[in-house]
Amino acid sequence: MNSSEYWQPEIETMEREELEELQLKRFRTVLDRALQTPYYASALKAVGISSGQDLQSLADIAKLPLTGKQDLRDAFPYGMLAIALEDVVRMHASSGTTGKPTTIYHSRADIVAWAGLCARSMYATGARPQDVFQNMTGYGLFTGGLGMHYGSEVLGMMTIPASSGNSLRQYQFMKDFGSTVVHATPSYLLHLGEKFADAGYSLADFKLKKAFIGAEPHTEDMRRKIEGIFKIDAYNSYGLSEMNGPGVAFECREKNGMHIWEDAYFVEILDPESLLPLPDGQAGELVLTPLAREATQIIRYRTRDLTRILPGSCPCGRTHRRIERIKGRSDDMLIINGINVFPSQIEEVIMGLPEIANNYLIVVEKEGALDRMTVKTEVTDSVFTDDARDLNDLKRRIQERLAALITLHPQVELHQRGVLPVSEGKAKRVLDNRPKES
Repeated sequence: MNSSEYWQPEIETMEREELEELQLKRFRTVLDRALQTPYYASALKAVGISSGQDLQSLADIAKLPLTGKQDLRDAFPYGMLAIALEDVVRMHASSGTTGKPTTIYHSRADIVAWAGLCARSMYATGARPQDVFQNMTGYGLFTGGLGMHYGSEVLGMMTIPASSGNSLRQYQFMKDFGSTVVHATPSYLLHLGEKFADAGYSLADFKLKKAFIGAEPHTEDMRRKIEGIFKIDAYNSYGLSEMNGPGVAFECREKNGMHIWEDAYFVEILDPESLLPLPDGQAGELVLTPLAREATQIIRYRTRDLTRILPGSCPCGRTHRRIERIKGRSDDMLIINGINVFPSQIEEVIMGLPEIANNYLIVVEKEGALDRMTVKTEVTDSVFTDDARDLNDLKRRIQERLAALITLHPQVELHQRGVLPVSEGKAKRVLDNRPKES
């Protein structure tokens, strides 16, 4: 490919040896900065690190301490801050947690670097300055909205900060301004796709070409549904607030894994139990260290996200390695009567059936001494006929496919569209009603 296919060709196509030299240099700087923080000053010295130069090679990183979400809470509010508070220009906090939040601080240079990564990510999909970008994710403390917003402006796209929700307004913006690129959670895009005809719109009213989807695990079937409904290309993205937010990893036009921007993040895949490194191609827990951030230092952060590094190179010519779509989390695994189940496995089954609509809920309860799992899913209008055999046949097929994949026989409930609750942000897919252990 020619250089016009890359936002930063000298970075994106850097030879591996040169890229690893850059990572080592930046990791040493991370250590020097981390040693200035209250949290890491003692933790690093305990493993013999008193200077970044003590890191002899990238292989030595495996000897450094891991960091978890609880460590971030323990360090609240400023335990991992490496610069003066007067040099901080923004903070973000993670959502959906109890107790103390995990807070991330940014310097002015951090914001510029983050926006550049988001611009690089979107450019890799073919987004260009002539596009109109409609951002359908939340703003505020949530990192998804602001990160992609800044990146879109850096790229040069006209940016519509629509935020999440208000579907009628989203349709109207898409029509009035000719939005060609959108950013949303996959569940919300599916919700929009189901409703635009009911709202009096047709595909002919829109000029949409691309969608960036992320913030919640989703299957390839869900991506294909989005692409089929809107007749567009949908690109997987990955980010988390502890690593700034979106722009950590993104698909290119090839759609064969998400490139992790290795000049900005050091990536490891560890066995979730032994915490030992795993080779490329083997699935495990993603562990990340930001390499180009001034304010908040986090070393070897356990994301709890399960994925693998895809072996081989990408036809796009980028040398940064690719990770597979997130398959689940090491901490959202459901144990049902001793059997491990990931919600993404259930989604893979139900979303592969054409009769299934876009909303589902997994409910787990106690029935005596045993666990009981019920999969509630909405189905298309054509399934609800006077002949109950259609519903019974669909229920049977779902149960058989689930049993084949997860070796369990959950209850299945089929509902008309609109019955199950819809979330405009991250979809809540699991309701675990089992009594909590004391």
